[in-house]
Amino acid sequence: MALHDLSVAELAKQLRTKDVSATEVAKHFLARGQADTLGTYLSTNEEATLAQARAADERIAKGDAAPLLGVPVAHKDIFVTRDFPSTAGSKMLEGYRSPFDATVVRKLAEAGMVTLGKLNCDEFAMGSSNENSAYKPAKNPWDTARIPGGSSGASAVAVAARLAPATTGTDTGGSIRQPASFCGITGIKPTYGRASRYGMIAFASSLDQAGPMARSAEDCALLLSAMCGPDPDRDSTSLDVPPEDFTKSLGNSLEGLRIGVPKEFFGEGLAADVREAIDAALRQYEKLGAKRVEISLPRTELSIPVYYIIAPAEASSNLSRFDGVKFGHRAKQYGDLIDMYKKTRAEGFGDEVKRRIMIGTYVLSHGYYDAYYLQAQKIRRMIADDFKRAFAECDVIAGPVAPTVAWKLGDKSGDPVANYLADIFTLPGSLAGLPGMSVPCGFGEGGLPVGMQLIGNYFQESRLLNAAHRFQQVTDFHQKKPGGVQ
Repeated sequence: MALHDLSVAELAKQLRTKDVSATEVAKHFLARGQADTLGTYLSTNEEATLAQARAADERIAKGDAAPLLGVPVAHKDIFVTRDFPSTAGSKMLEGYRSPFDATVVRKLAEAGMVTLGKLNCDEFAMGSSNENSAYKPAKNPWDTARIPGGSSGASAVAVAARLAPATTGTDTGGSIRQPASFCGITGIKPTYGRASRYGMIAFASSLDQAGPMARSAEDCALLLSAMCGPDPDRDSTSLDVPPEDFTKSLGNSLEGLRIGVPKEFFGEGLAADVREAIDAALRQYEKLGAKRVEISLPRTELSIPVYYIIAPAEASSNLSRFDGVKFGHRAKQYGDLIDMYKKTRAEGFGDEVKRRIMIGTYVLSHGYYDAYYLQAQKIRRMIADDFKRAFAECDVIAGPVAPTVAWKLGDKSGDPVANYLADIFTLPGSLAGLPGMSVPCGFGEGGLPVGMQLIGNYFQESRLLNAAHRFQQVTDFHQKKPGGVQ
């Protein structure tokens, strides 16, 4: 089997037994990245990558058996890195080099993973299609005329197209789960605060969360174990929860597991092909001993207006730092300081970022704060309470990730609201800060992947990963690869 067809767990095993070296693996994936035509990588640094690989080989030679040692990873370009430019997919930060690594990047490097490069994303992680990147759109390897999802679109593409065995992504309103679904891979967003946000270029600080994307739940468990842990000196939102080995519970029985199925997730807007794939997956869970329980999340529809008030408000505040004074893009010609601010931000930001800044500034302005932002925060709490009631009746919640399979490039680019509506099933869990993941569960229209969403209670990542792993032991959807990928 070719190196790029091996999972993270399989690669790690071959590295530990010295059947292959980390340097050989890194060179193999660098060559595949250089031949990429899917708009995946924004930057690579062969010298830095091979230096990390040689360091991993030295650790292996000394008997180090760390579970991720020598395995390659590529990072979403929303995480700052010393050895690679960090642009957040924006012209505003074109060519920016950070003096430090994000905590997630540092933790994976300490675990021995080898960085292949930085991956394309929607500008400042704002989007559901990866068409908002200032550099190029990423393309879905299952059908290159279609979007891969966003904002972590290229992170999903890299795994699906076998350009990297694993990647990092960020999820603010579904940006790990939705592209994982559209590209037929596995991705998990942990409980808010489980993984440090230090060095993650901020979009919406009360929502942004890092997570891994890979082929299987087992692979995601390995990465998440290394990524999580408190970071009190650098991230005030980091939770004081000790690191956990999420692989320990893989393989536990699902006998008696109560799977909650929200009736609001199966209404008119859900495409028939997606519904069919989810229903089949739920029947498979019943064969594994789980029980289906109908539940209600009555404020599901309200999650869209709530999210698109809170997230833009926080974006308006976070992106105010990009003014051309200290770093990033600066307009070449301007009259005075105010003129420099205006021209710098007009030139540096794309249309979607400007749209969200304007919305956020509006809802935070005098006379509108109470009417919009404060009300949205109240409903956010009610959405979290809906989940609390639901988890009294079930252990895990299951449903679709998105209402449809991936749509064609350009289909919704002129209609922002249509893009926003595609997030309806992922937004509630994000607003509540709950862990959620996407698990490949079938194929829909045009042979395109469908992902099933699993949502757990706070700090129940192990239960989610085990449920996904057991499903993947009896199905092979996660092992399928796009027809054009060699």
